[in-house]
Amino acid sequence: MKQDIKKFTDRKAKIVVIAPHETKKVKTYWEKENIPLIGIPDPGGKIGKLYGQEWHLIKLGRMPALFIIDQKGAIAFAQYATNMADIPENGMLIEILDGLK
Repeated sequence: MKQDIKKFTDRKAKIVVIAPHETKKVKTYWEKENIPLIGIPDPGGKIGKLYGQEWHLIKLGRMPALFIIDQKGAIAFAQYATNMADIPENGMLIEILDGLK
């Protein structure tokens, strides 16, 4: 998403990453990598649990989940990953955003 951030911001999308780490680790990583996304620490998984995000210790912990929430606060798209690499392509997400207009 970082490489396509302008395509998302041109559509007035805000990208929020819920990270399964403590505040200091998230802040340090965001600054080091110059990540232009909002990072929210969620070490205990409280936010993830609210959205039904799965935990699999065998698969390295919290499985990625991605949501597009419309301007009314409704979930317009949800994708629950089956492994750590199971993440939708940016083009697909941009098409979904374009369809919300």
